[in-house]
Amino acid sequence: MSDPRNRQYTNGEITVFWIPSKCIHATTCFRELIEVFNPGRRPWVNMEGAPTRRISEVVNKCPTQAIVWKHNKDLTEEEKLGNRREAREEENPETLTEAEEKKRVKPASVRIMKDGPIVVEGSFKIIGANDETLKPALMTSFCRCGNSKSMPYCDGTHRKTGFTDESI
Repeated sequence: MSDPRNRQYTNGEITVFWIPSKCIHATTCFRELIEVFNPGRRPWVNMEGAPTRRISEVVNKCPTQAIVWKHNKDLTEEEKLGNRREAREEENPETLTEAEEKKRVKPASVRIMKDGPIVVEGSFKIIGANDETLKPALMTSFCRCGNSKSMPYCDGTHRKTGFTDESI
C-alpha cells in the first residue's frame, strides 16, 4: 500500500483493500451491499455490516479491482501494519505521526465523471450547513443528478434515473 490514499479495512478474518486510483465509481459495491460499502458514511467501509462470505462475494464483483480482499492469515507484514495504522486513524486521527500526516496531505483535484458525480481527491475539508466542517476525506463523490438519498454525496442514483451530462 505505497499510495497514501489507499485504505484497508478488516473484520479480523479478511482485509478489504481499497485502491482509489483504480476506482471508476461503478457503484457495484454499494448497490450490492450498502450495509458494508456506503459512500455517504465515514469510514465508508463497515466490515461488521455483513458476513465475511458476502463481503468477499461483492468485492469479487468490482470491475476494476479497486477493492480486493485477502484472508488475514495471508497478509504480508506491511499489510498487517497497515491494518493497525488504519485502526489508529479511525480511533483518533490526531495520533498520526508527523511523517504519516505528511503522506496524507495532497493537493485537491476535481474531476467530473461522464454522466456521473463530481469526484474530489486530495486533502480537503467539506463545509456543511451552518459552516460546520464535516469529516475530512481523501476522496469524495458529490451528486450532480440531484436525486441522491445521501446528499450532497453520490449514492449511484444517477445510473437508475438515466442522468446524462446532456440532461443538465
